Amino acid sequence: MAEEGSERENVGLGSMDSLESRWVYQDEEGSEMDNDGEDFGGGSPLRDSDEEDNIEHRLIRTGPRIDSFDVEALEVPGVQRNDFESCFTNADMNVDINPVSFYKVAARHHPSSNEDVLGALSLVLYTLILIPLVKYVLIVLWANDDGEGGTFALYSLICRHAKVSLLPHQLPSDTNVSSFGLKVPSPELERSLKIKERLEASLTLKRLLLMLVLAGTSMVIADGVVTPAMSVVSAVGGLKIGVSEIKQDHVVKISVACIIVLFSVQRYGTSKVGLVVGPALFLWFCSLGGIGIYNIIKYDSRVFQAFNPIHIYHFFKRNSTKAWYSLGGCLLCATGSEAMFADLCYFSVRSVQLTFVFLVLPCLLLGYLGQAAYLMENHADTTQAFFASVPSGAFWPIFLIANVAALIASRTMTTATFSCIKQSTALGCFPRLKIIHTSRKFMGQIYIPVMNWFLLALTLVLVCSISNIYEIGNAYGIAELGVMMMTTTLVTLVMLLIWQINILIVMSFAFIFLGLELTFFSSVLWSVGDGSWIILVFTIIIFLIMYIWNYGSRLKYQTEVQKKMSMDLLRKLGPNLGTVRAPGIGLLYNELAKGVPAIFGHFLTALPAVHSMIIFVCIKYVPVSVVPQSERFLFRRVCPRSYHIFRCVARYGYKDVRKENHQIFEQMLIESLEKFIRREAQERSLESDGDCESDSEEENSLSKTLIAPNGSVYSLAVPLLAEFNDTSKFIPQARMSEEEKPETSTDEMAIDAEQSLEKELSFIRKAKESGFVYLIGHGDIRARKDSWFLKKLVINYFYAFLRKNSRRGTANLSVPHSHLIQVGMTYMV
Repeated sequence: MAEEGSERENVGLGSMDSLESRWVYQDEEGSEMDNDGEDFGGGSPLRDSDEEDNIEHRLIRTGPRIDSFDVEALEVPGVQRNDFESCFTNADMNVDINPVSFYKVAARHHPSSNEDVLGALSLVLYTLILIPLVKYVLIVLWANDDGEGGTFALYSLICRHAKVSLLPHQLPSDTNVSSFGLKVPSPELERSLKIKERLEASLTLKRLLLMLVLAGTSMVIADGVVTPAMSVVSAVGGLKIGVSEIKQDHVVKISVACIIVLFSVQRYGTSKVGLVVGPALFLWFCSLGGIGIYNIIKYDSRVFQAFNPIHIYHFFKRNSTKAWYSLGGCLLCATGSEAMFADLCYFSVRSVQLTFVFLVLPCLLLGYLGQAAYLMENHADTTQAFFASVPSGAFWPIFLIANVAALIASRTMTTATFSCIKQSTALGCFPRLKIIHTSRKFMGQIYIPVMNWFLLALTLVLVCSISNIYEIGNAYGIAELGVMMMTTTLVTLVMLLIWQINILIVMSFAFIFLGLELTFFSSVLWSVGDGSWIILVFTIIIFLIMYIWNYGSRLKYQTEVQKKMSMDLLRKLGPNLGTVRAPGIGLLYNELAKGVPAIFGHFLTALPAVHSMIIFVCIKYVPVSVVPQSERFLFRRVCPRSYHIFRCVARYGYKDVRKENHQIFEQMLIESLEKFIRREAQERSLESDGDCESDSEEENSLSKTLIAPNGSVYSLAVPLLAEFNDTSKFIPQARMSEEEKPETSTDEMAIDAEQSLEKELSFIRKAKESGFVYLIGHGDIRARKDSWFLKKLVINYFYAFLRKNSRRGTANLSVPHSHLIQVGMTYMV
């Protein structure tokens, strides 16, 4: 089945110069030879190979330049991070809804004695110390992927150290990206090697790992719905203390208005409101600490006895069932920990640790101690314990600050949701959506319009249908605990596979925190029938969307690999490919990183002519957060030289931006291609010189010294182009006997090589003058008639619906209508 047509994508133009230094090659004499990356030009010119470069040089740094593909250049090493604002913002996720709403949920059954207050307080204090402080701040934050946090960042980190990704598009050259940061398990630690081998050999374990990651990510997205509902409703509920005429219905209406305003301004980005965020949260923390000290002095200083964990035991002994129910509400003091980890891209680990330990944690402890002191004399006043304990003269300022902090917490959780969706999209686990980068100064600040309004609609449904704060709090606990358990599991795997620490420490971490979280989870599930089941349904729907998209994408890629064109067929067609070669350059976008895509054969049969030069462009995401621009691109020659067919693999990390102006793209593409051809010619020249000097294997190879951006020096031994073939002939030179080879002098060979190089460069320039055409192949899949009913349902309906409504890959190109040709092809799977 084939569909021909043209389509114009209206995409805003955008470009920015790169401020990053670039790599160039330097030979032994010190002269420079430009090259856009260490992977340019490797492999034999006659074979589509993924072998390393056959000639070796020394890489050095030069001045900045514009990258050939990534012209927007936002996500580059060394870009600024908004540390001041984001430290407060993410740390705030642990607090701003917690002191306001904790006792409403945790103490839904009024405490009957001061001992019950102390027991509940002791439970809160140790939950706060164990989960946010010990687990996340001191341990989990270190399991980041080059500064990126979240479940998909952990998955990406694991994929780099073990081949557990289900998409079969990895290349050996991907490990040469400097940000890969690969630490190979040491031979002494058999445990790490066995775990790695077991993960790579078991398809079941790979699928299980992926399902854990998808489940955790779907719960983070669910958090993006519950957090605004919980935080805003709790903060606005303080009006019932300040104005006696305010009822719960009024609180819901005001909360709905605040939530609509919150999501409406999300598109303006964090940096545009950064001047308000930092001071507001600093005032909020100081207010918490100040009110706590005031209440401790005024009401009862015996609350410090709660640091004795024996009160937890007595609390459960006296109130077994009620204490069990209160565990779900108790978790509210630790919510936001996962958002702090997911938003780690904004700042350093050390900065959030210092902020949490020296500002957030002390203020939280004082705030909870103060509320408990107030409840020691007011057992029945648990509904609005926070606002009721505020001194009357400071009520309205505190109310205002609390609402601002609640809105900031909601905004932060929404940003974390956007970040997780972008990561999952880049790794092939979420439908492609339009992503807007809201800041040219700070990296990672994104806005996803479709998800923003989707989250708004679901949040409004949640607030209007479950206005009871207890039920919203229980729904919050379900989503938060689900993410926490997935994070604990993945971090445990990171400890075993990557950190390679003592097994007793690993087992202690898993046993303590997974056991603690399962205990909390049993409490919130016990109350799932109260209305919080809605969040479970939403989580399951998101999980199914992600799994179906990943499953369909894997089937599509595997089918394209199986159906790819044979190189023998191309050789039989000859340099004209069995058709007319019209002047110009055709850029054929496809997903294959190796081989000739089947859609190219469809172009050959569907079009009356093809271009004189064809470049297969593959946009490929590797399991790193950012690929340095100097290491972005990998060129290969697909067929003999007379065919003029090349492949360019553009490698991106899951945090990189793709937003290309086609004119700059075309110019830089030709520059990169010319550098590749020059380097290829220089490799052949160096090999010829080596053959003349010596026949020994040692003298026919050069060593490559790679100086990485961090200053590390690597030496690799790679053979030269020993199998270079003369592309002007159909019989490779490598197969000719020594007697059959013509005797030519070194000077004559050098002159011929120079003439051949200039001839090919001239051909490229003439093709460029004729113009570019973007050949976009859209491959769809359909289930075979003899497939299972469930497979037909998933592929033919659900996956087809998601693919039809997702953003096409051409959306990042601003290509004129006359330069775009699209052909559809359907595969039966």
